[in-house]
Amino acid sequence: MNESLIPGTLWIVSAPSGGGKTSLTRALLPRLAATGWSAEISVSYTTRAPRPGEEEGVHYHFVDEPTFAAMVEHGDFLEHAEVFGKHYGTGLTRTKELLGKGIDVILDIDWQGAQRISAKAPSDVVRVFILPPSMEELKRRLYARAQDADDVIQRRLSRAKGEIAHWAEYDYVILNDDFDRSYAELVHIYHSETARRSRGLWIAPFVDELMSEPL
Repeated sequence: MNESLIPGTLWIVSAPSGGGKTSLTRALLPRLAATGWSAEISVSYTTRAPRPGEEEGVHYHFVDEPTFAAMVEHGDFLEHAEVFGKHYGTGLTRTKELLGKGIDVILDIDWQGAQRISAKAPSDVVRVFILPPSMEELKRRLYARAQDADDVIQRRLSRAKGEIAHWAEYDYVILNDDFDRSYAELVHIYHSETARRSRGLWIAPFVDELMSEPL
């Protein structure tokens, strides 16, 4: 159980657009809540316009360029990056607050943000990269979700290989050729890592007590 006595962990999940990271991380939360684990997906700030169906404070915090620039100047971001001419950033205050309460924070960010965060806190981050089964399938998914114009989709596809090239910088890699199997892998990784990180809370005292018992 991830209690407040255990500092939360940063989880970074990255993938090229259409790789499935958003669907997988959103599916993970109800499973974790049902089993008693505390986790929250970070809501990033962005200067891009909302897509159809996106809600303020749920999918993103939508801000204008001057506001974002001021936040950068004030050190309000854990990390931030520019993607396709738009800016994205992870709020620092909210992230620190959740981690301090023992709540894991799941970041749906790209490799640039992953590099910056890993450089700051390499022992407190678990990184997972989601691979598409093929570039053709990635293209199909981007067109199927019907959220972007053709020119934007082509830019996303052009950028995908550059993103995939960073897979070796991650702790785990999941091939998302089947959603249910990929979801099961992510759940397994989460529980394995959480158990490993929290074991010192109860194992060390238990072993000390065990060793003190007379034979």
